[in-house]
Amino acid sequence: MAGAAPIVADLRAESDELDALVADLPPETWATPTPAEGWTIAHQIAHLLWTDRVALISVTDEAGFADVLARAARNPTGFVDAGAEELAADPPERLLADWRTTRRALHDALLTVADGRKLPWFGPPMSAASMATARLMETWAHGLDVADALGAVRQPTARLRSIAHIGVRTRDFAYTVHGLNPPAEPFHVKLSAPQGSSEPEWVWGPEDAAQQVTGSAEDFCMLVTQRRPRAELDVVAVGPDAEQWLTIAQAFAGPPGPGRG
Repeated sequence: MAGAAPIVADLRAESDELDALVADLPPETWATPTPAEGWTIAHQIAHLLWTDRVALISVTDEAGFADVLARAARNPTGFVDAGAEELAADPPERLLADWRTTRRALHDALLTVADGRKLPWFGPPMSAASMATARLMETWAHGLDVADALGAVRQPTARLRSIAHIGVRTRDFAYTVHGLNPPAEPFHVKLSAPQGSSEPEWVWGPEDAAQQVTGSAEDFCMLVTQRRPRAELDVVAVGPDAEQWLTIAQAFAGPPGPGRG
């Protein structure tokens, strides 16, 4: 599927970059706590494995995915964490091998999805490109948790554009999950792209919008994935609605919480 191919390529690259961070870790290092409360490095990779596995079921076995939804309904607030907890107990070598096999199968399967087909998910059905973008966002965000735990610094790449796009597109969702009415007017968002990107800036919304957000694309992605407090980030709001949005923005599905979804 041509529309999904560029995003799947970015997803592969992002996954491989995270893989390189953990591939040579001693087994005991997988128990290192990450900034996500209660989660070790093993939990982070286990969560990605679990979600990639479920996404693969969505692509290849819609009846099987209906069974996943039924099981999730029995524990709607805890089923994702339960999946990570179970898989994190596996030996690191097996956990990493399973993640490699599963994610590669998912990436390949996403490229076979026909144009116009919508994949079932826990929220609204989505296209293959949207599924790949969501997996890219999660892989980047949880990869940042792993990097933080290891004291590693990851260089931002042009792959952040898709993550920033989700952050902009989920503006109304962020208001809704907080029980607020989204503003009627679009915002103007202008972000400085990482070094090496084909464009110096990434822009959404009308330039003359009253409500505006500007700053670093990497920092905006950290904000909408709730990986850093806003006070530490180069993201500036102009206008009261834009200011409010930056206090509630979340690019991930699910109810509002302390972050790191």
